[in-house]
Formats: sequence, C-alpha cells, structure tokens
Amino acid sequence: MKRDLVNLAATTYDVVIIGGGIYGATVAWEAALRGLSVALIERGDFGGGASANSLKTIHGGLRYLQSADFRRMRHSIHERTTLLRIAPHLVHVLPVLVPTYGHGVKGREAMSVAIRVNDALSFDRNRGLDAAKHVPNAHMISRAETLALAPGINPDGLNGGCVFYDAQAYNTERLTLAFVRTAENIGAAVANYVEAVGLVCADGRVRGVRARDRFTGDVFEIRAQRVINTAGAWTSVVNGWLHADPPPPRLAKAINVITRPLFKTHAVGVSGAGRLYFVSPWRGHSLIGTDYALHVGDPATLRVTERDINGLLAAVNSALPAACLTPDDVTFVHRGLLPIDGVDMRGEVKLSTHPRISDSGRGLISVEGGKYTTARGVAQQAVDLLFKSLERSSPPSVSAVTPLYGGAFASFDQFLAEQSARNPHGLRPDTIKRLVLNYGTEYPNVLRYVERAELPEALAVLRAEIRYAVKHEMAQTLADVVLRRTELGSVAPPSESYLRFAARVMQSELGWTNERVLREIDAVQAHYRW
Repeated sequence: MKRDLVNLAATTYDVVIIGGGIYGATVAWEAALRGLSVALIERGDFGGGASANSLKTIHGGLRYLQSADFRRMRHSIHERTTLLRIAPHLVHVLPVLVPTYGHGVKGREAMSVAIRVNDALSFDRNRGLDAAKHVPNAHMISRAETLALAPGINPDGLNGGCVFYDAQAYNTERLTLAFVRTAENIGAAVANYVEAVGLVCADGRVRGVRARDRFTGDVFEIRAQRVINTAGAWTSVVNGWLHADPPPPRLAKAINVITRPLFKTHAVGVSGAGRLYFVSPWRGHSLIGTDYALHVGDPATLRVTERDINGLLAAVNSALPAACLTPDDVTFVHRGLLPIDGVDMRGEVKLSTHPRISDSGRGLISVEGGKYTTARGVAQQAVDLLFKSLERSSPPSVSAVTPLYGGAFASFDQFLAEQSARNPHGLRPDTIKRLVLNYGTEYPNVLRYVERAELPEALAVLRAEIRYAVKHEMAQTLADVVLRRTELGSVAPPSESYLRFAARVMQSELGWTNERVLREIDAVQAHYRW
C-alpha cells in the first residue's frame, strides 16, 4: 500500500469514504469489488479507533433468541460463516461456556431449548467451509464438567453449563487491515492520517471532501460523485457539515480489559451487576468485557478512569470470586465509542440494535454500526444504496465468497503443516504458526526481510515484520507497528528495550530524527496509561 496524496487530489472518484475502521474498510472493499473507483481516508490509522475495541468474538447471534429476532440471528450466523471462509487465517472457532443456575431463564431447561433452536437456525453454518472451521453443535454439560472448565466461578446454585460455539478473531487489527489491503489491491486509493475537515459542495450537492494531511497540515480536496460517511464516533460531526448547529453526539463508552489468564480453552459468560460479561482466552491472557457508560460531546475527549476499571473488575469478581482481579492484573485497556438508541430510566445506555444506513439525498450516505461481525453485510447494503444513488445498475456482490488478502487457501491445517515442514529460514514451529495466523499466505513476503546475522530469532523476525509494515502496509508511526501491524504490544506494554529496538528499525526506514524516536516511544507508552 502506498500513501499517495498527490494522486488522491488529482483524481475524481465514484466514491470517497470517510473513516477507515471496520465499516469503512468493508465498504471500500465491497465498492471496489463491484467495479467502482474508490478512495478511503482515515484520520488516524486504519482500525485504530473503536474497531480496535472488541472482545475479538465473531458472534453467531445466540443472544438474539431472547428477543426472538430470528432474522438478525440468521444474518449474524451467515456473516460468521463468511468470515471463517474469507479470512481463515484470522478467524477461528471458539467454544463458549455459559454456566446454568436454577430453573429459570438462566437454568438448564431454558438453555437446552435455546441451543436446540440455535442449532436448527444455523443448519447451514458449515456449508462450504474448511473442516477446520466447522462450528459444532452445542451441548449441555454437568456441574462437575462446568467447574473443571471454569474453575473459580460462583458455585452457589450452579447445576451445569451450556457449551456452544462461536468464532474468535486472532487479530482484529489485521482483519480490518486485510479488508483495506484487499480493496487497495483491486484499485482503491487508501490513505491513513488524512482527516476530513469539510465537504466539497456545488449546486446544493456534495461533490467530495476537504481533507488535511495530519503530518504536514496541508489541506486539499478529494473529488467524488458521492461521499460515504463511516466515521464512527465522528459520524454525527460529518453529517453536521450539511446542517447548522448539530446536537452534540451521544454515544456509549465501551470498555474491555486484558488480564492475566483465568480460563484456558473456553470463553465463559458470567453475570455480574445485572450484566453478562464474557471472559475469553486470547493469546495466553483473558479478554474481559464489555462495560458501557454514556459519553456526550466531543469523541476526542474519551477517557477511561480508575472508577471505570474498578467497576468492571468488581462486577466480574462478583461472578468469579476466586479471580480476585485488581487493577494490577490489567495489562491493557481497550476503549471505544459506539452508537446508541437512547438511555433507559436507570441511566443505562441502550446500544443501537440495528445498523443505520441513510442517504441525505444530496450526495452523502452515512453508515453506522456497532457490530464487528456484521460489518461486511452492512457494507453490502450500503453499496447497494450507493449504486441506487448513482442511478447505475449494480453487479452482484461477491464479497462473501472472495478471500481476503492472505486467506486464499483451502485448508488451514494443511496449509500450516506444509509451511511448518517447508520453513526455509529454519524458524521455530511456533514462530511459523504465529506468522501464518497473522499474515496467512502473505507471510513468505514478510520473511524476505529476515536477516538473522547476530540477532536472535525473535528480534530478526520482528525487524522483518516492521520493515514489511513500513514498506507494504502504510505503517507511519511506532504505534501503528506496536498496536496494529505486529503482536508486540497487543496484550501488554512492551519492554522499553523492545520499544527502542522497534523505533530504531522505523528510524532506519523512515529517516526519523533521534527526537522523533523519543516522541514515538512516549506516544506508545502513553497508550497504556488509562
């Protein structure tokens, strides 16, 4: 990927997309797949906002049984299957355990009925999938089995558990990037650190975007027949450019935390403080969430407080008495802002239950959503609307069956075995597996930058990943590499020696001054201060 702002300013596109989170990335890919000329800009780094804040779970929508929303459930099941198909290196089956208590809505009988309905509604969930990606049927387990899989849960009234299967993204940041890269590979122009600062209008219609390079401050225009607003927390701000005095945005502050490991194999759903939390195993740690609170006003003022963290941990500890989690156990805090439908009488935010796709009628289409799983499906609907707005007939969507960058192989297990056996660089099997999980079929191109010399394997491979990220993945800052291109800082703060090593590699690639190196290190370290 090349950040070519001169070309952005010199070209007229069918559509320019504002916002490079998961929704902007999928819209760009969908539109490019259907033959449109596409520009995608992101004020920060791709996937660096709310898209980076998730439980990494690719949901099949079991929760929607509570409201008998079968249509929404079927959509989630379809999209889960799609992601398992098109990104098989990045998305994997995840067993989930929900302990059962008593004989009410949380009891064995109710859960037994729920999983039978779930299995019936998802009858086609494995159609066309690699066997390694098949989602098994759910089943009930005994009290003893539940305690063995989830030691430390509250035993009072426990009478068993329900095990069902969803999917988990090994790396959501690289999944978002895979959509961007695939769009760019088929012709989309993409650029990070380019902020939309206004709309270009003529004759009462939107004709493009006024944009600012956040590194140089230069302002320029990107011309297009239509603009799609996928700016996430800034969606209402962008929409406000067409209206006078828009109200301040009201959003949900969503928080997930990474802690020391609590469970080894299964994600576990636990109830605390009147809310269901999930504790998911992820890269040798536990990923816990989600907590929500109301946020009003400028999205840039989002902050996570000590009170936020203590409240989340207290709720989880009430359901997992043996965990005894404290702030010292928290290695990373994910935060983001999500759309809401309102606030209930208790002051609890009500998350938006459905995506919002709207056409202003003046050349601006807006797309809002809070679900990572269904972003591709929402993008398909948004591009359908885009073609209608352009008064052009649309070719059929093929995004549900087109592999993402790195995902074009038939069998994950076979591919991993072949690469481990081939291994021309003599790397450890766990290193090969980690590279395959992040890059899929692209990983040999990363290893072209390996120079073992005097470096140990871990540093030699890290240097190769960083060089690859700069040369081919538009990494502009140290945070881009530490938080989104590699695994270096995704679960806990890296050591200062590793940060300095990474910064020096980027310095050699990008010509940074020593002062810039220190600023980049400080910026990364600040990310781990709540």
